[in-house]
Amino acid sequence: MRNILVTGGSGKLGRAVVKDLVQHGDRVLNLDQVLPREAICPTVRVDLTDFGQVAEAILGGVDEHRARYDAVVHLAAIPAPGQFANSRTLGNNVPTTYNVFEACRLAGIRNVVFASSETVLGLPFDTPPPYAPVDEEYFPRPETAYSLGKLLDETMAAQYCRWDPALKMVGLRFSNVMDVEDYKAFPAFDADAPLRKWNLWGYIDARDGAQAVRRGIEAQFTGFEAFIIANADTVMRRPNVELMAEIFPTVPHRTPLGENSTLLSIDKARRLLGYEPQHSWRNHV
Repeated sequence: MRNILVTGGSGKLGRAVVKDLVQHGDRVLNLDQVLPREAICPTVRVDLTDFGQVAEAILGGVDEHRARYDAVVHLAAIPAPGQFANSRTLGNNVPTTYNVFEACRLAGIRNVVFASSETVLGLPFDTPPPYAPVDEEYFPRPETAYSLGKLLDETMAAQYCRWDPALKMVGLRFSNVMDVEDYKAFPAFDADAPLRKWNLWGYIDARDGAQAVRRGIEAQFTGFEAFIIANADTVMRRPNVELMAEIFPTVPHRTPLGENSTLLSIDKARRLLGYEPQHSWRNHV
């Protein structure tokens, strides 16, 4: 049984991650500022902007929860741009990530998975993407304070891994996280292609996002790697060729476009993590 610490386990993706890890036999501790709506594992309320609290928890110093952790999953953050002033978003998310990374270094934890974001790819694609499907090969193009923070998180991870060649840090560029109850809105998207063009009509089922986290923990490589994590299909029933011709007619296609296959390439995650989405909105509406 592995001991795994998860930050942000009370959130939308975090709940799915905690549930998946517990179901696979792991012992999990959740660090969050709010209690989850379902007590799947113990939760300690921690201000992640306070390094002392973060270090105390990750080094196993919290009463009733003393343990040495085999892996840390860092999901906690202001989850999107525009919810707070830009300075607060950046000033919360990046120092929080530093606190988690540095506490892991002090604790000797060499298995870290963290939430990056599809936004580093250039969302909301007011400037068209360089090609489609998009992948991890082009340099990030953050367009908001939120996505700039995610790029800084990835940059920190790469440097931590340079300092310690035995360290593995996995940055998961999650697409728009969805629960099953969100899928009832999807059929209406076909009538308005621009409505969801901002992320090339992508999404990630929270359960598949949790799978990606688990596979990131289990991956055997060292160093830093970033992965796009999306579902295998788009949110649309309209074919990709038609959508791209209407919204992004000048964007080249690197590979033939499947009728409804994701335009956020998950090939790298499939290859290096063994990730394969198991869910689709089409099975629920």
